[in-house]
Amino acid sequence: MEYRFTEENFDTEVLGSDTPVLVDFYADWCGPCKMMMPVVEKMAEAYDGKIKIGKLNVDENNAIAGKYGVMSIPSFMVFKNGEVVNSSTGAMSQAALAKMLDEAL
Repeated sequence: MEYRFTEENFDTEVLGSDTPVLVDFYADWCGPCKMMMPVVEKMAEAYDGKIKIGKLNVDENNAIAGKYGVMSIPSFMVFKNGEVVNSSTGAMSQAALAKMLDEAL
């Protein structure tokens, strides 16, 4: 299952999560973000119950994007116990994204 993160639910859903969380920082107009959508959806299925995976629209939630220094998208950040433990910017392979998630487990 894929989540939608917003400024309203970020503290609860991401920072307060019992499991690691992958946040996909994206925008609707971003080509590489669209390219990554099926990969992120596959990861959400593969890691269901182990890692919470969701998207955050940077245009609608720019305070959070700014807080975490997101300068280009797509950006992926893995949060564990409220802290960023891994991050990557730009499109990547499914294997590279899986490696990032496995390191958080």
